[in-house]
Amino acid sequence: MRSYFSMKRKQEYEKDFYAWAIHNAQLLREGKLTEIDIENIAEEIESMGKSEKRELINRLAALLAHLLKWKFQVARRSNSWKYTIKEQRLRLTRLISDSPSLKKELEKHIDEAYEDACYMALSETGLNEETFPKKCPFSFEESLSKDFFPE
Repeated sequence: MRSYFSMKRKQEYEKDFYAWAIHNAQLLREGKLTEIDIENIAEEIESMGKSEKRELINRLAALLAHLLKWKFQVARRSNSWKYTIKEQRLRLTRLISDSPSLKKELEKHIDEAYEDACYMALSETGLNEETFPKKCPFSFEESLSKDFFPE
């Protein structure tokens, strides 16, 4: 059975997330640990971690899509593609630097990112699905290497 305080915390959380967050941050700073909304704080922390991972996978997909376009549409290569590749690499590198444990997660999800990248590249290029390899033709290290541009 939930206590009155846990029900009240849940209502605050659902009614006004920002006010709830500020209030709980203040309680934490004041050391009032018995008053904090532990259940929802734990849920939010997990959610932030998942969000960080999803952002990395999305950025990797965007990078891989542009590497595919670079490799398979040689005649259409442009500075725009080159700088998008460089920008995604830079952002990925910075995010990994901020959360190094996510690098292993990202390496595990390269197949997922590649699948997304293929759909992105297909929709942007009009090429046939058979154009792109079933497995990612670029290693994780190559993809992030500032000097790598597939020929």
